[in-house]
This record gives sequence, C-alpha cells and structure tokens, in this order.
Amino acid sequence: MDTVLSVDIGATKFAAALVDETGAISRRRLVAVDHAADGEGLWGQLADLVDDVRGEAIEAGDHPLAVGIGAAGPSTANLERVSPLNLPAWREFPLQERMSELTGLPVAGDGDTKAIALGEGWLGAARGHSNYLAMVVSTGIGGGIVLDGKLLDGASGNAGHIGHVIVVPDGRECSCGAVGCLEAEASGWAIAEITGQPPVEANQAVIERTGRLVGRGVASVMNLLEMDLAVVAGSVALGFGQAFFEAAQAELEQSCRLVSPALHPAIIPAGLGDEAPLVGAGAVAWRALGRLAD
Repeated sequence: MDTVLSVDIGATKFAAALVDETGAISRRRLVAVDHAADGEGLWGQLADLVDDVRGEAIEAGDHPLAVGIGAAGPSTANLERVSPLNLPAWREFPLQERMSELTGLPVAGDGDTKAIALGEGWLGAARGHSNYLAMVVSTGIGGGIVLDGKLLDGASGNAGHIGHVIVVPDGRECSCGAVGCLEAEASGWAIAEITGQPPVEANQAVIERTGRLVGRGVASVMNLLEMDLAVVAGSVALGFGQAFFEAAQAELEQSCRLVSPALHPAIIPAGLGDEAPLVGAGAVAWRALGRLAD
C-alpha cells in the first residue's frame, strides 16, 4: 500500500512515521527537542529522525510518495518559513525547502493543529461533521477550524489560533506579546509557571480552571462562527481527563448563547489520541496528492 512520510514538529518533541491511505501509522520514531540547540542544531535533530524513518522504509521496499508536515506556528504558507513561538531558535526557518532537499520528495506542510483538524475530520471524532474546531491543549495551545466542510487557511495560512483568544483581561503576558491569551493562562508552560509544578501534578482546582478557560475560548469561536463541536487533543487536556472536559463543557453551556441549544454544542476528546499529530500530518500530504478532500 502507498505511504507518505509524516512529520510532527512540536514544542517538546519531533516525531516522524509512515502513514498509509487508511491512516495507519508505522515506523513511528520521536526525539526530544534540544532547546539548547541553535537553528541548525534543531534541523540536524529533525533531519536525522526523518532519515532514520525513511531509510528503514526504503530498506523494506517502501518508497513514500511525499512528505506531510504539521508544525507549530506561526508560519508562512506551506511552511516555507516557520517561526514557532516555543522554538525561538527557528525564526523564518526555511523548513519546506530544507525538507525537500533532504528527502527529494514533494513536501506539503501546515500548522500542527490545522493538520490535526484534517485528521480528526478524516478518521477521528469530527468525522461526518462540516463545522468544527480542533484544538490542542499541550505545552502550547493551537487550533484549526473547518467551516462548511473546508479547512480555513487565512491570509498566510495561520487561521485558527484559538490559543491567542483573550480569556483573562489584564491577565498574564503571552509569548506572542499580548496579555490574557488562552495559551498564557491554560497551556502546559503557563500552568507550570503559575503553580510551580508540571501539569501532571496539577490539583483539582487547576484542572477545573484550565477547563473553564478552554470552554470560554471555545464559546467565543462557536458564537462567532456558528459551530457546535470542538474536539480537543494534547497532553494537558487528555491527561487532565474527565474533570477538565466537564469544566470546559459547563463553561461552554454558560457562555455559548448564540448557537442553538438544539445543536448541542460540545467539547469532546479528540478521537485519534496521541496519534492525532502524525495522522494529521499524513492527511496534509494525502490532500496535496489529491487523494483526500478537506
């Protein structure tokens, strides 16, 4: 079966794998990001990882057709230049060109959570829905929006940044430079700074506050775009579990007043779990090859 090479670029790890046309993942590998490295050092980490996965595939007689990348943003279209807020060593880094030179394959790229939105609509919890928000609550917070069956891109490909919806007026300063962003209040790095502890040690009050703030941000998006579904992935959201989702849903029901209750607006866990980033990046490649619609 044909495959594509799928690459996920996050704040704490790089991952790569093969993804076939059914969304099945194989030869998955990951490496922790070395935040002490400069831009070329980060590229070296990623290039070695991609070479390992692709080399194993070729040895087994599997020749990927293309590369799909999901990367933290912001970025320019098709990840020609990336400047992830949580990877300061990369500013205007020419990711698409470097990956093309490395692999000799067509390269299609998009924001990491926009890629997850594609994957969730393809095989996950948003399958069959034409209007939904996909988001990740992890080290950072990102989002991707599907409206009327189409993934929204925006002027430079960065539409969907729900992490930078203001949820706490006069709140904490965000890495983007604004104040009170959802990412500055409810992301993994924010929780660690606020509490002095990693998210895995968060108490019930922190979990419920995080859920309420996410619900508040989601309500704003749903009110604006008249949608009724948010699927949420990421280590913080999924790690916090039921208490987080209950708090988020309660806030959504309080604040989402312009969407008909008959539509039952809901915040639910993403269906692809920790495979969502790689399935999503694979979906970006399959779409570029003309084998997957939005």
